Amino acid sequence: MRIPAAIRASQRSPLLQVVKSAAATIAAWLIAGWVFPAQLPVFAAIAALLVVQPSVNQSLSKALERSIGVIAGVVIAVGLGLLFGSPSWIVLLAIVVAMLVAWIFRASPGTGNQVAISAMLVLALGSSSPEYAFARIVETLIGVAIGIVVNALIVPPVLVAPARRDVGLLGRELAASLDRLADALPEPQTPARLQELMLEVRLLRPMKEAAEASIAAGEESLTLNPRRSSHRADLREMRALLDRLSPIVTQTIGMTRAYFDHYDDEIGEEPAVAAIAEQLRRAGHDVRLAVQIADASPEPDTMTSAIPALTAPLVIRPPSSQHWILIGSLMEDLRRIRGELLDED
Repeated sequence: MRIPAAIRASQRSPLLQVVKSAAATIAAWLIAGWVFPAQLPVFAAIAALLVVQPSVNQSLSKALERSIGVIAGVVIAVGLGLLFGSPSWIVLLAIVVAMLVAWIFRASPGTGNQVAISAMLVLALGSSSPEYAFARIVETLIGVAIGIVVNALIVPPVLVAPARRDVGLLGRELAASLDRLADALPEPQTPARLQELMLEVRLLRPMKEAAEASIAAGEESLTLNPRRSSHRADLREMRALLDRLSPIVTQTIGMTRAYFDHYDDEIGEEPAVAAIAEQLRRAGHDVRLAVQIADASPEPDTMTSAIPALTAPLVIRPPSSQHWILIGSLMEDLRRIRGELLDED
């Protein structure tokens, strides 16, 4: 593993996220310090810092994790303090007990770590009295509440743009793959070019997975988000488009694979090949049109005709015996692509 990759992210988080985290931490410190002037409000500041997440829904999850972890950790620290007093080794005992309790109750890694950290901080920074423990719990809840409020009120993040971008990229690459196969079918191909066709079409799978992940992130960012009503329709449209494109991705990869496996130099002489190639180009046109209609990362300089190109099923003559498997496979996949593009069951 490269060390830079372990300590550096592939891209910076938005500056707004840093500002929100800083604002929540400062507000939690000031308010908790006013409520409990006798103690530094460390628990409140940490809680606010951790709760400000990329989405409101994630903030609530982190708030629950933080709150439960602090309460459990404080209870463990108080119990051990009452039993054994305040020797230095009790801090280590509290950490071990907290980890075992988290393991017994199958707590998530974040919650388990929070239990141990809270128990350690209570014993290391304060005392084991019930009054101190109660104050730290209230302080944590103050930080949690401030973190949620700040994240919800200061431009809640809506991750619609990445979903639109990734679906658009998938659609354009899918159309390009159909065009490449259409160009290759009538012409003799070298082994190197056949390998290149397979490598290019296989890129569709990770692109589809990226689009699915982006849409899922977008849907998650709208959960409990005050701005969700104005963006729900956009994400539904992106999801519907991806549902249409996903089977076509599978069919396009299958067609290219069939061409690769059954290729010979005489395939281009089959009368049906030219017609299939034309239908593939029409399918590529309609994929671009679907992406364009959904406004998924449109490119104004490459606008597609608004008239669908796939208008009628293709009818061909029976191919020669040595090519009927390939031609039949291409025709079946083409039929399925047509059904998806025309919304036919």
